[in-house]
This record gives sequence, C-alpha cells and structure tokens, in this order.
Amino acid sequence: MTASTKILTSKNMNQQVREAQYAVRGELAIRSEELKNELANGVKLPFKRVVGCNIGNPQALDQKPITFFRQVASLCEYPELLKEENAEAAARLFPSDAIARAKLLLKNIGSVGAYSHSQGIPHIRQNVAQFISERDGYPADPSKIYLTQGASAGVQLTLQMIVENNKVGIMIPIPQYPLYTATLAVLNANAVPYYLDESKGWGLTTEELQRSYDEAAKKGVDTRALVIINPGNPTGQCLTESNMREIVDFCHRNKVILLADEVYQTNIYQPKERPFHSFKKILKSMGPKYDGFELISYHSISKGMVGECGRRGGYFECEGLCDSVMEQIYKISSISLCPNVQGQIMVDLMVNPPKKGDPSYAQYKKEYDDIYFSLIKRAQMLEDMFNGLEGCTCNPADGAMYLFPQIRLPEKAIKAARAAGKEPDHFYCMAMLESTGVCMVAGSGFGQVEGTAHFRSTFLPQPELFGEFCTGIKNFHADFMNKYRD
Repeated sequence: MTASTKILTSKNMNQQVREAQYAVRGELAIRSEELKNELANGVKLPFKRVVGCNIGNPQALDQKPITFFRQVASLCEYPELLKEENAEAAARLFPSDAIARAKLLLKNIGSVGAYSHSQGIPHIRQNVAQFISERDGYPADPSKIYLTQGASAGVQLTLQMIVENNKVGIMIPIPQYPLYTATLAVLNANAVPYYLDESKGWGLTTEELQRSYDEAAKKGVDTRALVIINPGNPTGQCLTESNMREIVDFCHRNKVILLADEVYQTNIYQPKERPFHSFKKILKSMGPKYDGFELISYHSISKGMVGECGRRGGYFECEGLCDSVMEQIYKISSISLCPNVQGQIMVDLMVNPPKKGDPSYAQYKKEYDDIYFSLIKRAQMLEDMFNGLEGCTCNPADGAMYLFPQIRLPEKAIKAARAAGKEPDHFYCMAMLESTGVCMVAGSGFGQVEGTAHFRSTFLPQPELFGEFCTGIKNFHADFMNKYRD
C-alpha cells in the first residue's frame, strides 16, 4: 500500500499523541544514536565516543551496580543455585545474606517468570511500608502502596485517574521534567505552569503558586493537582521544611491534590543545610487540620545510588484518597496485570539493603559511599566549569543528577538558530553534540522564562572521563562564541 492508501496515518491517528513532546529522548538523543552508529562503522568524527548527558541513566555512563543487589537478583533469576545439591558451589560465589534474601524473596514470589499481584508482591509492599515508616516516623499502610514499572508509570496512572475532561489542569513547575507535559498532552489536559525563581536558587513561593492557580481559573481551567519535584529535575533544588509546609497549606486552601515526585530523595548533596524531607512526613507533622489531605508520593529504583533504570521499578503511596478512587486505581493496575517482577525485587533491595553487621554490609556501604561522594565532587566540578564559561551562569545542585545553566548567546547565534528553524538553546546543544559527542538537552524542552536559554546536563560521566569531558565542552564553547560573536 502507498502512503496515501494507508488506513492509519499521522493525520487520522490520535492527535494528542502527535502533540506530545519528550525532549529528553528527542531530536538531540536521536542524533546521538546516529553518531554512535557512525563511530561503530568506522566513520571519522571529531570525538572518540558519544557521552549521553541528556538523561539520568547512571549505568549507561558506567556507574557500577551495587553488588549485593545484583547477587540477589541473579539468585532469584536462577533458583537452581539455591538447591541443596548446589549449596557448596553457591556459598563460594555468593555471601550468606544474599542467599538468605533470595530464598526469602522466592518464598514470597514463587517464580520471577510468573505474574504477581497487580498491586505488587505483598511481601515487598510490606517492606516498602516499613521503609517509609522508618524514614518519616509515621506509619505507612501496604494496601495504599502500588509497585510500578518505574515512577513514570505511577505518574501516568495517577494523572489518568485525575484528568476527568479537557477542562482539567495540573500545575507543573517550569522548568519541568517533560514526562508531565507529554502525559498531559496525551490526556488532552491543561498544563498549568508555575515558575521557579532562578535568581533565588530555583526557589518556589506560594505567591507564584497562587498566581498560577488564579490565572488558570480565569481561563476556565479546573485545576485538580499540583506537581512538586523534590529534589528538582532539571533544576536540582531541594525544598526547605518551611517551604513544604506552605505548599501543603496552599493545596489545602485551594483544594488540589499534591503529587510529590521524590525519586531523587537520596541524591542530596548538602545534607546538613538542605536535607530531604518527604511530603508525607511534613503533612503528618502539621496536625489534625490536614486530616484527609490527598497526597500521592513517588519513588524509583532508577535514581539515587541504585541507578537500575532498565529494570523499571518504583512505587507510589496514596494518602487520603477515598476508597472508591482506590478501587479504580486497582482496576486500572489490573488491566496491565502486574509490574515486572525483577523491578519489584530491586525495589525490595532499595528499601531494605544490607544492615550493619550483615556479611555484605561493608561492601555495600563502600560502593554506596563511593558513588555518593563521587557525585558530589562531579557536581561541583561541572558547576565550576559552567560558571567559568563566557555568558554562562549555573546554580549549584542541592540534589538530583543535573545542572541547568543559563547561557546568554550572541545575537548572531540566535539569528542563525531562527534561520534554521530551531530554538537558540537547541541550536547550541546540537552544535555541541556534533563537535564533542556530548549530548545534553535544551532548556526549551523543559520550559523556561521567555527570552532565556538553558541546557540540562547530568554529572554522571565517570571520574576517569570527567576531565576530558569538561575540556571538550570548554573548547567547544569558546569556538562557538567566537564564531557567532556580534
């Protein structure tokens, strides 16, 4: 059949799908894959490797997996090793606590190749509830916890529940992680933007939240929920306890659900000055006035020191939702049958890692700390490098895996970008990719104040590559600015 006789075309397909944009895996990422293939096929390029700083994908940039986690996952995948006749061989390969954990998990799972409970394996949900209780000092109910295919699946499911019609709005931060705008586009809902203040370390005020809410109301938008990403993506800020209380109060006054994206909760780089507090903990500390407050919180195995993105594991916890809504969440979860079981196993390991005194604790603690302190060092190195570039300013990262510097491009570069039909920051990032092999994401893909230009970079490249990585960016930037100097 020719294109003109196809039944399904881009013109008659779901137009909400066409409208959805996801910059993290957009044109820049596609071009980076093409360049990888060119290098693999022997094409001579100005660089030896493509460095994917466009997405928080730690193991793609050679972050080492946590050994204990992989040992347990391996044993669950091949339980023959746990049989009595193989006990001696297994004991030579695996520590006793990894063997014991795998046996316990398989006792509660059966086979990793079988469907699990649609809400997630009960034993693992119980461990998630225990983790939340110990973290916050308030009890958690396993029946209100859903294991998911990464936090993204949880976000998509809950937004699907909230969006009743095309009048519904969801408040999202600008800059924001494009999962939210893409999902809202598919649902034909309204993204209601509120702006983080770059001049105050990407701070958030309730005055700005109220302005955003009121402006949407004037346009007839029925704002149902507020998304908070804490620590921030792409901006890396970490909210103070007092700010979080103000946010809870804002939601309470305006009758909106709070959606707390907390997937970077262990990526905290100033733990004394800016520690992580969960919104669940803050809410529970605010007294009976807020009883019944509706909160959904998300966490993931993809971030932190775990970095197991490809396994697709996460969870969300519901607080204050009515029983009839919880029934519908269960129904929608059941349609997908269950989250993948290896992802669920990794959630269990994330929330219940080796403890002091366990045979694997010393190795686990060293691996965890090595990753954590290396991230702190790399974040500072990259921040210093960006702040040393002509026309570039960069706030520090309190948390998460990213820096989001602002770049003031020459007018000549802006005109060249417009002539090419591109946003100026996208034009800059594409030039960087073609020159250095470093793939970043243009700030326009996250949203930004009109007239500004930014880009997002992870600081995940490993230490042995970091000097080369920074030098390449510095050299490119100097050449770019000279080429387009006014």
